[in-house]
Amino acid sequence: MNEQSKEEQILIVMRKVLTRIVRELAPPPGMRHPLSDEAIEDVRQCLGLISARERELGAAAGRAELRPHYSDEPQAKVVPIDSIERPSRPKGK
Repeated sequence: MNEQSKEEQILIVMRKVLTRIVRELAPPPGMRHPLSDEAIEDVRQCLGLISARERELGAAAGRAELRPHYSDEPQAKVVPIDSIERPSRPKGK
C-alpha cells in the first residue's frame, strides 16, 4: 500500500468534498446554477491548486502521474525499440 503524507491525505479529502458539493448542487438541464459565477470560479481555482500540489507531491515522491481513463479505453501498448525495423532505401538514392 502506498503511504501518503498528511498533506496528501488532506488534499484528497478536500478534492472529494469540493467535487461532491458541486455534484450535489448541479441543477437539472436548463436551470441556473445556485452558486454565483464568482463562487464557481473560486471552486475551479481551488481544485486546480489541489491538483497541482498533488502532482508536485507525487513527483517529489517519485510516483508516476496517474491519469483517469475509461474502463473500455484501449491501454497503451509498449513496443520494444529493438523490434522496430528501418524501411529499406530504394537503390540509387
